[in-house]
Amino acid sequence: MKLLRFGPAGFERPGLLDADGIIRDLGSVVPDIQGNTLSRASLDVLRSVVPSSLPRVEDNVRLGPPVAGVRHFIAVGLNYTDHAIETDTPIPDQPVIFSKAPSCIVGPHDDVQMPPACTTLDWEAEIAVVIGEHAFELPEEDALSAVAGYMICHDVSDRDSQIHRGGQWIKGKSSPSFGPLGPWLVTADDVLDPQTLNLWLTVNGVTRQSGSTAKMIFPFGYLISYISKFMALEPGDVITTGTPHGVGLGMKPPVYLKPGDVVELGADGLGRQRQNVVLRGPDMVAV
Repeated sequence: MKLLRFGPAGFERPGLLDADGIIRDLGSVVPDIQGNTLSRASLDVLRSVVPSSLPRVEDNVRLGPPVAGVRHFIAVGLNYTDHAIETDTPIPDQPVIFSKAPSCIVGPHDDVQMPPACTTLDWEAEIAVVIGEHAFELPEEDALSAVAGYMICHDVSDRDSQIHRGGQWIKGKSSPSFGPLGPWLVTADDVLDPQTLNLWLTVNGVTRQSGSTAKMIFPFGYLISYISKFMALEPGDVITTGTPHGVGLGMKPPVYLKPGDVVELGADGLGRQRQNVVLRGPDMVAV
């Protein structure tokens, strides 16, 4: 299944994408795509619904982030060898874990809002997993059983705040609009092998990133098991799992996003995103 949320920011409704690419309204079945809606039992109920029995949604509707009420937005850094090398960073022997503030989450085609003082806005195409079951101290061999599904994440980053402002990376990763998710959540049963997904990103039509989850240092199951040793993961938690090479920071000299740029990214079977980069104005309200 491809689950999604549609409508104005803050007023999204739950939906699904049927086999013909038509958005269907799930509001009569579930209140939203969040928390326990993502459990195995709840997803089985959704699979029993005949999509054609649901109301059709207009074609040009805004898509919001596929998951609502995210409490933990966890990120993994330096999880592709080539990305660690391009940023002159030692290849980690354990996963590098940090957080993005859930308030940075937006829809897949919403604008990326560049803070006025930012001059080092960077792109990162990633695959995120959404947790569907309580997971604490989960063995690696059981870890994928806790996954509700997979989706695209654009891990937007302000490199100066991330690297040079001290403390945790969360400083450079959490400004409003720095976490576009979607366009939809593809349930785990429709992703045959998450470790063979190709992902890509372009800026103004020029390919900047092209990689595969086959080259992750720490695969999905290992990451979920590892993180669950330090915290209890709950349904609706999001873990974004790192980016391949090709970020602006790694270019010689570095190249960063600016207002007017257009970023597009996608992954096998998970859809694609498109964002315009805009300068955040004093009266702009983040979606």
